[in-house]
Amino acid sequence: MTGEVAIARAPGKRAITKINLWTGSLPQLKLFNMTEARTQTGFLNGKILIASPLIGDPRFDRALVYMCSHDDEQAMGLIINRPMDGLRLPDLLQQLDIADWERASDTPVFDGGPVDRDRGMVIHTDDSGCGPATLQVEPGIGLTATKEMLDCLVSDTPPRKAMMALGYAGWASGQLEDEIAANAWLVCDADESLLFDSACDGKWTIALSKLGVTPEFLTASSGHA
Repeated sequence: MTGEVAIARAPGKRAITKINLWTGSLPQLKLFNMTEARTQTGFLNGKILIASPLIGDPRFDRALVYMCSHDDEQAMGLIINRPMDGLRLPDLLQQLDIADWERASDTPVFDGGPVDRDRGMVIHTDDSGCGPATLQVEPGIGLTATKEMLDCLVSDTPPRKAMMALGYAGWASGQLEDEIAANAWLVCDADESLLFDSACDGKWTIALSKLGVTPEFLTASSGHA
């Protein structure tokens, strides 16, 4: 079930016509046991996908995707290095009529991916959450898509670190595995700095460096694939 909030246009600000916030668990995402999931090989919950030059899709050129859910049936993640032009978190919360919006951290709102671009989601440290509405992606990191989380962002006890995205990237059963096998994606471990702190225009290079790879080497290698 979703809750839809209309947004009025603010002079001089980029306006989103509406944003849908899930009032329950994330649709089509299983709230599976994380311990069980991690005993199965191949699932990438909590990992970061690094788009290679072989991605073949300009929507994901040099994209980093934080994997929030992955199982036998589907995969879902958020692009974490694509800030939306002209849209900051306080602006969005003001347009959503969130009380005390001015208390929000002055951070960008991210383009989370090409699917359901009017869906809002927050990746955050799990020191603050919304109970069963928060999906624990990995130890220490949660994903929440409710108005209660927006209120939490401007409360006296917000998450220590958080980022908001509109839209997400999704794959059907076996689709992501096929793309990885075709070398369209590399995979690295996530960390808080890469998720929340690093400058967006440098995140792709930083993620590659975690694998000991340089952009120049990757580009040259793809030319001989």
